[in-house]
Amino acid sequence: MTLFLSDPDFHLPLAAELPGHTRRELPGIGWLSGHDLAETPWLAFARQTLPQIMETRAVSVNAWADRLIDAAAGVLPDDQPWHLHLWPEYGAGRAGLNRCELIRAAVRERLKKRRRHLLRALSDEVVPFTPRSSLVQCFLTSPEAGWLSVSAAPQPWELRGIISPFVRGFIPWAEDKAAPSRAFAKVIESELRLGRQIEAGESVVDLGAAPGSWSYVALERGAVVTAIDRSELREDLMRNPRLRFETADAFQYKPPQTVDWLICDVIAAPQRSIDLLLEWLREGRMRHFIVTIKFKGGDEYGLLEELKRQAPRWCADFRLTRLCANKNEVCAFGSSRGTADF
Repeated sequence: MTLFLSDPDFHLPLAAELPGHTRRELPGIGWLSGHDLAETPWLAFARQTLPQIMETRAVSVNAWADRLIDAAAGVLPDDQPWHLHLWPEYGAGRAGLNRCELIRAAVRERLKKRRRHLLRALSDEVVPFTPRSSLVQCFLTSPEAGWLSVSAAPQPWELRGIISPFVRGFIPWAEDKAAPSRAFAKVIESELRLGRQIEAGESVVDLGAAPGSWSYVALERGAVVTAIDRSELREDLMRNPRLRFETADAFQYKPPQTVDWLICDVIAAPQRSIDLLLEWLREGRMRHFIVTIKFKGGDEYGLLEELKRQAPRWCADFRLTRLCANKNEVCAFGSSRGTADF
């Protein structure tokens, strides 16, 4: 079985993304599915994926530590990095968090005595997966009950579009009071999930740029930005020598040559944003991209199926996720084919 975690407010869209599979809901957590993960299921509303999951119990902190170690030993490749995600899905205070911290400490103590090679390979860094990465995930539904998933390398890498290196797939909102609006947080989160960010000297096209939060991020990084909108950006951004502003229709603009990044948070019907991204991918206009697709109602989510079918063929890395910073929208982000450093 595979568990797909979702936000409670979006569990029904996630269920609709799993047609033809036996599934049952874990209330407030996500959907258990019989999906075999033979290939990546592009699930926009799955925050995290736990393959080969099994329900388990342990009566104490030390018993939990033994359960985790026994699950990992002999399954994870020797001398290759692995990560442990451990969190509570019960209670509103710190009791569950404290228990998970104690279990994590007990895991380390036991590995130090019995399996030093696993301790040496255990990484606490939140970094993008590589083909050598393994992931053990466990969440507690009570002090003595929970669910456990072991995903051995190279599976986390192969399914990096739906398995996140962040615990529960959660990334706190970025904060920057100098940004024109909070929308800038979507760029930051997309970069973190992708494991790649806009760099100094890179060329960026920002479609539907006003008031300028996404251009703001790119300019802060030292990129050269072409901002397209019918309204000007914030005054200080308009004065930046690395910004070129063009009054134009975001859906008609074509760059004179391939750019490093397409970023787009334009307010438009979802089909228009999907068509825009697919056109840019087909014509190879950009190397990397972050594009928001906004919805008004639940009956529009099915439009994403076209994007899931077509975009991966033109991408070396493709992600489709409802970000923590998204509202009723999802972000498509990634790298076009032949440009990712893999």
